Amino acid sequence: MSGGVDSSVSALLLKRMGYHVTGVFMKNWDSQDERGLCPSERDCEDAYKVCKMLDMPFHQVSYVKEYWNEVFSNLLREYEKGRTPNPDIMCNKHIKFKHFYQYAVNTLGADAMATGHYARTSQEDEEVFQQKHVPHPRTLFRDRFEIRKPVRLYQGADRLKDQTFFLSQISQDALRHTIFPLAGLTKDFVRKIAAEAGFQHVLKKKESMGICFIGERDFENFILEYIEPKPGNFISIEDGKIMGQHKGWFTLTLGQRARIGGQVDPWFVVDKDTTTGDVFVGPTTNHPALFRDTLQTDRFHWIAEDPPIELIRTQMMECHFRFNNRMPLTPCTVTLNLDGSVWVMVKEPIRAMTPGQFAVLYKGDECLGSGKIIRLGPTKFTLQKGQNCMSCPPKDTNQQHPEPVS
Repeated sequence: MSGGVDSSVSALLLKRMGYHVTGVFMKNWDSQDERGLCPSERDCEDAYKVCKMLDMPFHQVSYVKEYWNEVFSNLLREYEKGRTPNPDIMCNKHIKFKHFYQYAVNTLGADAMATGHYARTSQEDEEVFQQKHVPHPRTLFRDRFEIRKPVRLYQGADRLKDQTFFLSQISQDALRHTIFPLAGLTKDFVRKIAAEAGFQHVLKKKESMGICFIGERDFENFILEYIEPKPGNFISIEDGKIMGQHKGWFTLTLGQRARIGGQVDPWFVVDKDTTTGDVFVGPTTNHPALFRDTLQTDRFHWIAEDPPIELIRTQMMECHFRFNNRMPLTPCTVTLNLDGSVWVMVKEPIRAMTPGQFAVLYKGDECLGSGKIIRLGPTKFTLQKGQNCMSCPPKDTNQQHPEPVS
């Protein structure tokens, strides 16, 4: 229970289906806003009110230490490497679908857990309660003779609100024991149910967007509280001219507008060099230095645990992908590497593919899993420069050249 409309309606629907439901509020971050109030305390109170209205037991659990160690520290390391991480995907992987899931099963004795995500699985709700908890194998490889039908993750009915992107790193075991009550509903219908149930206090709240622990604060100011400023130059990708200074490459991400003092026209971040501290900028939002058609991930996390049969057999597969929850699904060709990583190639170059983000793959409406982007192919700008060099007229061969020394 987050204190929001989606988890509140999820609890209501489960109660109506006759389940014994317990509400749990997770606290992952210690913070206060400008008025000295902690937003999580208000959310906790809202969640408690809903549980009281539904006559449900209510618990609070703190994962502040776990969040810091497993999500936030990793986030800082990624920014220092010049990448742009996704804390929401990592929070679901390490906190909600690992620590909280284990708490629900082992401490509360729950048969299943439920969340307010807009997603669905290949299981009917009743099947979830027939699943046995299978501990993760201690060995590197599973029993090759074990026959186990994996649970699959599918997009929810409301494609605009679909949240499978954020669930693309969760474990098979946790998914096997999870119910998504909002699977077949739209956001508008969920809000209607909340209004009819009298959940006015959660309906009034603004929908949470962006990174929870930053809140309303400016990202640059926030990140500089945790990472020492490392000033460097903004350099034009076109001619190598120094355009201005920045406070650290980790305050900037590919594709964003660069705030350069004294510049009237907008410039956009197209690349970063963490060795020199230089941030390269281009003069237009659709500069060719922002467009690429190839990326490589780290070891890919398959939700079904194994890659699709088609990919295993041929090492290549046609599917769709996105690296940003708001971008449309894009047709792509995936190549499986021996180390478990994948190459993703698209026909038309895409703007601002970003290291540190997750490439999430889809086949039809099934979310197959994701891998962190660790390497990018050449930009359109680099390829154009290469072609221009190839088409340069050859130098005069009759011109006298000094003899090489060896």
